[in-house]
Amino acid sequence: MNLQPKEKPVLLVALGGHAFMQRGEKGTISDQERNAKMICETLQTLVDREYNLVITHGNGPQVGNLLLLNESGDESVPKMPLDVLVAQTEGSLGYFLQQAMLNELRARHKHRYVVTVVTQVLVDPKDEAFKNPSKPVGPFLTRAEAEKRQQELDWKIAEDTAKRGWRRLVPSPRPTKVVQRHMIRDSAAAGHIVIACGGGGIPIIKKEDNSYEGVEAVIDKDFTSALLATEIEAEIFVILTEVPQVMIGFATPEQRPISAITSEQLNELYEAGEFPPGSMGPKVKAVIEFLDRGGKRAIITNPQTLEDALAGKGGTHIIGRC
Repeated sequence: MNLQPKEKPVLLVALGGHAFMQRGEKGTISDQERNAKMICETLQTLVDREYNLVITHGNGPQVGNLLLLNESGDESVPKMPLDVLVAQTEGSLGYFLQQAMLNELRARHKHRYVVTVVTQVLVDPKDEAFKNPSKPVGPFLTRAEAEKRQQELDWKIAEDTAKRGWRRLVPSPRPTKVVQRHMIRDSAAAGHIVIACGGGGIPIIKKEDNSYEGVEAVIDKDFTSALLATEIEAEIFVILTEVPQVMIGFATPEQRPISAITSEQLNELYEAGEFPPGSMGPKVKAVIEFLDRGGKRAIITNPQTLEDALAGKGGTHIIGRC
């Protein structure tokens, strides 16, 4: 009997933007290269397990710095729209990761290629997010500075909940389709390590003439990662965050970790308001959506616990509805 070799499982791992820039750091090139090296060392445990690996990542601190540079630069230099700034961070952060991963592979004598995909992500132009911008981006401003830009540039602004200043608010529509999904899937299936959907991907819409156009918005990285995990039929969806496990009653005397849970049980906690929208909420919701669309398994943990989590000894493990 001629048996076909079993395909290696696809694993998608989503990194936060702070994977490149730790708290207290300025985000210099050396900071970001050092952090990229550290995260790629951690991700070698996935390479060792021979997963077909896709890596997504955030870009919050980096696109914020670009916005600051964009707004404070020489007036003779044309300002770039937000979709272009997202593309720029996809390229720069992908380069940091790609080079760090290649160096780790070479040091370990592992022969795999690494490719970064500047990824476009379709959003619905009728998404309610365009009517109600709610995602804070860019630098903190004084109220006077923010109101001046509101008048001159037609910004929507709001004060930060922690009273650190005023910021621009932009739409954060839901992703509907990753344009390069087939290329990402095929590259991963061929054994290449793929870096994609940086910062949630470049938000674009499809016009009436069937052409694409970028829009001034940002897409939540976790929702795009969950969608891509579905589109490439990832067997495992991993979100790396700052805590080793999802917590119930976080930062209260009743705090306790969740080791294993079904998506249905997790959704009940989500609907009850257990997970704040500004931190764990989007990650939990993204995992629920991935599993409800047919995904098999998801893990939420931090980089330090990843190896133990893969062995079932750490992290929060979520499976589909029973």
